[in-house]
Amino acid sequence: MNSVFKNKTILFLAPHTDDVELGCGATLARVIEEDGDVYVAAFSTARQSLPPNTPSNQLELEFRSAMNVYGIDNTHLYVYDYEVRKLNYSRQDVLENMVELKNQINPDWIFLPSGNDLHQDHQVVFNEGLRAFKDRTIWGYELPWNHISFNAQGFIKVDLKHIEKKWQAMQEYNTQLVKKRPYFEKSFIEGIAKMRGMQINEKYAEAFEVVRIKF
Repeated sequence: MNSVFKNKTILFLAPHTDDVELGCGATLARVIEEDGDVYVAAFSTARQSLPPNTPSNQLELEFRSAMNVYGIDNTHLYVYDYEVRKLNYSRQDVLENMVELKNQINPDWIFLPSGNDLHQDHQVVFNEGLRAFKDRTIWGYELPWNHISFNAQGFIKVDLKHIEKKWQAMQEYNTQLVKKRPYFEKSFIEGIAKMRGMQINEKYAEAFEVVRIKF
């Protein structure tokens, strides 16, 4: 497998704490394997959506545990606490956070939700991400349950070990596993990786909307 990410600084933007793992967790594993310099920012810990009697910072703790599975240091994690489903009320603040990240990290490549993602928080991260990083390479990741359509223009080949790492990280989200959502199942993430791999004549892949390329 060619080294695509070596010596590149990669920023992953998550509207909510588990979105990066779900949307491109196998790609994240490959980036780290290839010695890419990885940063992850999550904009909401979804306190308002937690099960009753759950500590208010539980999803942040689960997010940090999941990132630890990948081997990402806490100093490369940014966690904001905007209210879930209300990021649109704080668009300017979100944009300013992103501009600060750009100035601090100077990323080469940004992964964020697809522009076709229908979730209101995901749309905010996409749109403000375009404003903040308009001069960088931007790819939108896939969360199929939020899409009516998806422009699968870019593909990143991954191996089974990367999918296994993705699943291992997802298992840190006990608050989400108990909800038994179908996209939080190993069979689902393996199945979609096989389907995307088939499209490029590989065993496994993750698909992306290519928003901008700068190499």
